[in-house]
Amino acid sequence: MPQWVEVSLQVDGETAEAIAQELQKWCHQGVSIEQAGVEEGNYNDGEVPPADTLIVRGYFADDGDAEEKRYQIERSLGYMNMMLPMPQPAWKVVADEDWADTWKQHYKPVRLGERIIVRPLWIDLELQENDIEIALDPGMAFGTGTHPTTQLCLEALERMVSPALDVLDLGCGSGILSIAAAKLGATNVIGVDIEAEAVKATIENAEQNGVAGKIKAHQGGLETVITSARRFDLVVVNILAKIIMKMCEQKLGETVRPGGRAIFSGIIEEQIDAVESALRKTGLEPVARFQQGDWILVEAKRPIE
Repeated sequence: MPQWVEVSLQVDGETAEAIAQELQKWCHQGVSIEQAGVEEGNYNDGEVPPADTLIVRGYFADDGDAEEKRYQIERSLGYMNMMLPMPQPAWKVVADEDWADTWKQHYKPVRLGERIIVRPLWIDLELQENDIEIALDPGMAFGTGTHPTTQLCLEALERMVSPALDVLDLGCGSGILSIAAAKLGATNVIGVDIEAEAVKATIENAEQNGVAGKIKAHQGGLETVITSARRFDLVVVNILAKIIMKMCEQKLGETVRPGGRAIFSGIIEEQIDAVESALRKTGLEPVARFQQGDWILVEAKRPIE
């Protein structure tokens, strides 16, 4: 019977994102980031507790290459430890028939804002009259609703999306933000991601949620959007701060239509001033901040020229 190796680390702050990106080089069977200490049932009280600790998990086949992959992961984490404190990874082997259940036990429904509820496909819920449900298979790609940066984006979309908006989801991952925008009333949503698996996941999840007609997903990056000359009423970017700042040097602000708005998440407190400075240089004006734990979301607008 096939088996899988699970590697997991408990970390906080930006470290989780950095580790997840590194694990993706070897853990092609899946990498997840989850919020530690959230007990089942907490999603019903309308409040998401702060994420003091995040758990990063990766999976790869327990085959002839497993020992080499473990060596490479430990080597990579050793290099990262020179820059950021790294905990020792925990390792265990799970059977093939238990692997799906191993994924499932880490994900519970979560309620965000006033109307949004994100649930795994295998859990049925009784919805309230005005609920906006997003049903996902978390194993498809990054973006499950459990990470604070995604939660902040979903709450921002609930505040900012109105009918007839054109929305860009730059770095769409699982498509969770694209789906939320479509269900909140956006007319057209474009999802863009450099990973082919993310584009596939966005398309499949859009179909699962009944909004495939509103969402188009393409493989590519910022340059794909800039060269298309298409501009958007609302742009959402849930990526690491250093990537946001790099994109600002590559005319990120031009993706937003004059008078339009943008949402930026994946920023920790120590980075907020540098990110807002970069946004101003690319033609965007930060207008609001929202925070969950160490993570901050910035809302910005592009002035009408």
